[in-house]
Amino acid sequence: MMADGEGIRIAVLVSGKGRGTNLQAIIDACEAGRIDGGVAVVIGVREDAPAMDRARNHSIPAVAISAKSLGSEEAYESTLLSTLREYEIDLVCLAGYMRKVGQGIIDAYRDRIMNVHPALIPMFFGQGMYGHHVHEAAIGRGVKYSGATVHFVDEDYDTGPIITQRVVPVLFEDTADTLAARILPEEHKAYTEAIQLFAENRLRVEGRRVKTLEAISSD
Repeated sequence: MMADGEGIRIAVLVSGKGRGTNLQAIIDACEAGRIDGGVAVVIGVREDAPAMDRARNHSIPAVAISAKSLGSEEAYESTLLSTLREYEIDLVCLAGYMRKVGQGIIDAYRDRIMNVHPALIPMFFGQGMYGHHVHEAAIGRGVKYSGATVHFVDEDYDTGPIITQRVVPVLFEDTADTLAARILPEEHKAYTEAIQLFAENRLRVEGRRVKTLEAISSD
């Protein structure tokens, strides 16, 4: 937890090329008090990634860890895990993170790793389904609705227990760009909502389902 009642300590894992909009949404929600906690560290693979700049702009430590420079996946996972422990992380949030999370990280943070996916899982999900690939698949299949899903991370791509979903209509004239633009704000809302539910200790994983507990009244 954050010191002096500041709430949960969040680590955000980012890619090397993403714009970092989900990261920014999390930072903004923390700073506005809509999340009871703060981003303690942003971890990426490249120092010059846009998301790393967003972190530094908010005086958040930005740590670059590269499997290539470390020489092996085992060394990468070990370094990542030690960094999470160094910053005393309560919740890990993936934001455009393109790597499969290693077993050691999952074991250490079971039901404490979240990801947001730009579709209604179990549609258009899994390995290779990211970014515009997801929206192109939704339009190509002719679905009438898509949206955003926040889920806990398990051993496979996008298969962990679902926390929350938001629905967006798919219009006949949509392109991958227009659909993505309409879903993105819902990603931000769903992600920040899920993180706050975690911060309030209101999420319980029961098998493959997530139960949201009632809020405790302050009266």
